[in-house]
Amino acid sequence: MTSLQSPAVRAVLDRLYAEAERNDEEVLPRVRAAAERLGGSYDDRKVAHLLDDAFIPVCPEVGQLLYVLVRTRRPRVVVEFGASFGLSAIHLAAALRDNGEGRLITTELNAFKAGRAIEHFRQAGLADLIDLRQGDAFETLEGVRGIDFLMLDGWKSLYLPLLQRLEPALGPGCLVAADDINLMQDLLKPYLAYVRDPKNGYTSCEVPIDDGVEVSLRG
Repeated sequence: MTSLQSPAVRAVLDRLYAEAERNDEEVLPRVRAAAERLGGSYDDRKVAHLLDDAFIPVCPEVGQLLYVLVRTRRPRVVVEFGASFGLSAIHLAAALRDNGEGRLITTELNAFKAGRAIEHFRQAGLADLIDLRQGDAFETLEGVRGIDFLMLDGWKSLYLPLLQRLEPALGPGCLVAADDINLMQDLLKPYLAYVRDPKNGYTSCEVPIDDGVEVSLRG
């Protein structure tokens, strides 16, 4: 049995996915309506104040993909941009537990979400593997080095600038997974163009699960 299938982790994930489904069914229609009133293409940052209670989690299949990638890559340092309530971090940390090495540094701007995520990590028995840094990722990730796996799941318009900021810290063969690449395509066009251009040092492909995941190999 893997850590992902352990009773503690399974109980937390099942409970959070059920809560996310109930909660987001109510929250997301209001967010979309507000975005339409603002006009233009959907931009998550424009309706940030309405997303404070939204889970918008990785789906279970994407979580399993993250688990498999981390088990295979065996990273010592995993960094996540956008923890929300912690579902993706739980998948990542479960893989680190089963690898027997590594740590996860995850970031979350929203203090309420960060507080709940920390409690979920404790309930899943994975808190010792996770360093959650609440605040602006451009500040909280300053000084991090030797990143072997990078998960991007925060504000979509920040994927590319954050990746470029962190590039000096990416280790050889770093894997970069970017979620929701088909959700806000206009915002993510520059990111996808960048990682899909071999001149920038990546080999990249789309994994067509849920809203799409772009997996890119550095070097």
